[in-house]
Amino acid sequence: MKDLSLHILDIIQNSIRAGASCVEVKMTADENGFIFIGISDDGKGMDAEQISRVKDPFFTTRTTRKVGLGISLLSQKAEQCGGELFVNSDLGIGTEVDVSFRTDHPDCPPLGDIPGCAWMLMASNPDIRIIFSFIGATGNFNWDSRQIVDTLEGMPITDGLIRESILDWFISDFSIFKKSIREL
Repeated sequence: MKDLSLHILDIIQNSIRAGASCVEVKMTADENGFIFIGISDDGKGMDAEQISRVKDPFFTTRTTRKVGLGISLLSQKAEQCGGELFVNSDLGIGTEVDVSFRTDHPDCPPLGDIPGCAWMLMASNPDIRIIFSFIGATGNFNWDSRQIVDTLEGMPITDGLIRESILDWFISDFSIFKKSIREL
């Protein structure tokens, strides 16, 4: 995966497959040049054995393939640039993935199209609440699919004009947040 938006997409797709009805992504930029990404869900969770193997690229709970590269690649990328990855999970409660990156490290992957990723996830999963939160020196921003759908009062989020308006809003907020991130 070339950028962080694709990793976020991969983890959220795992959450959806695990039966999550709500997924939250929180991105925080600090003054020391780190970005922290936390992705939490209320899916079925994992047991202790699954958690112990979650970074193993040859472990997956999926039956359609025998490898699970997403978490292992994300963990490797984080470690390569001075960060780390943690996974916490409880059966029947959900899972949280926390990852950090030193943004001034030459191996730090680019952010990618976070606004496009967020909109696509919200539009293609209307029954799942998806929340993106951004916290940085330039301000705090929140995108909540439930609030967006409620505001639209029955108009489809996929309507062309609505899609453009939402994407413009997401891009504007994200551009401001990115100013909190050094070197990215």
